[in-house]
Amino acid sequence: MALPALVAGTELVGEFEDSGYREPPHLVCRPDGQIVRLPAVLYQVARALDGRPVERVAEQLSRETGRQFAAEHVVFLIDKKLAPLGLTTYSDGSPPPPTAKADPFLAFRFRLAVLPERATWLLAGLFAWLFRPVLVLLALGAFAFGEVWLWMTQDTGAALRAVLSSPPDVLLVVLLAVASCVFHEMGHGAACRYGGVRPGAMGCGIYLVWPAFYTDITSSYRLGRGGRIRADLGGVYFNALFVLGLLALYGATGSPLLLVAIFSVHLEMIQQLLPTLRFDGYYIVADLVGIPDLFKYIGPILKRVVLRRPEDERLKALKRWPQIVVAAWVLFLVPALTLQLGMVLANLPQLLRSDWRTVNLLVENAGTAGYPVLGTVATCLQIVLLTLPLAGLALVLGRLLRSLARGVGRRFS
Repeated sequence: MALPALVAGTELVGEFEDSGYREPPHLVCRPDGQIVRLPAVLYQVARALDGRPVERVAEQLSRETGRQFAAEHVVFLIDKKLAPLGLTTYSDGSPPPPTAKADPFLAFRFRLAVLPERATWLLAGLFAWLFRPVLVLLALGAFAFGEVWLWMTQDTGAALRAVLSSPPDVLLVVLLAVASCVFHEMGHGAACRYGGVRPGAMGCGIYLVWPAFYTDITSSYRLGRGGRIRADLGGVYFNALFVLGLLALYGATGSPLLLVAIFSVHLEMIQQLLPTLRFDGYYIVADLVGIPDLFKYIGPILKRVVLRRPEDERLKALKRWPQIVVAAWVLFLVPALTLQLGMVLANLPQLLRSDWRTVNLLVENAGTAGYPVLGTVATCLQIVLLTLPLAGLALVLGRLLRSLARGVGRRFS
């Protein structure tokens, strides 16, 4: 008879350091790279499965926990808890069912890996030294000085008007913005390597409807709080380094397109630091409190704070200060998103008319700047940038309405 065992490729990582849970979970990495959090007892069962009968596993579990476990208890934990997660075979040795990756709320979708894990590891090694504390302090000091000089002495408005009238400059700014995004993702990978863990693949995909780049830094959960936050901030830190490079080029050439490129990188940095959607700011808050998925606490927090209902089990499992931080995040997030959505909907007719006029104007002037091909390409890019936010709004509203409909259906079913 076959004995239960870990699925090939499963890795037992260990306790989740600096977690926000009263009882710190233990981490297991599935063969597909997804991290699964387990209570201590389940982790001990998984660790004890070393080609031994369940009776031996029960004996070891009893010794380690000080509680009495029988073989049938171990069989139950394997068949009902571990095997359905895709971590172990069933107690009779049969393979577990196929498991799908988690699909969290507002997650990154349609991923396409461009650089495999090995290539990311090698490239991250070229930049990991930039996270040495002395270099970080020097870089941030230079960035702060450059910011003061830039905004106190340079006219970015005039530079923006000059660039928008030149299709080649528009394309160059877009290319520099893309390069900044790629360098941002390399920052996440380099931060992981500096911390001693392997970054995953780098690639591109769709967030809501916006094209975006990504680096798989799931392995950062192996680090403590400081290492995880360093990995979260690594992208914005590399954006700051990119700005320093552009400032140096601007000082040498005086080209206005570099000022516009710097402005676009600033917008990227601000967007990434927002804690609302799943940008870097969201993960900074999550890793600060040691709770991986904040969105699943929106319902429990609103029921507890707004409806004055008793805490459910998910909130009781959190430590006191992480629970306060998560509650503050939820009470900020919900009004902020509601206000933003209300303002957008109220101004939607005017926004549609303005975008329509702008699109017509861009089409009319596409070939009048002396660069017919480049002008057409630049016009298409600007039209895409104008229409993507509207498509994203439609998609978000559609998902919200679908979620509400499902919730109402479950309530009255």
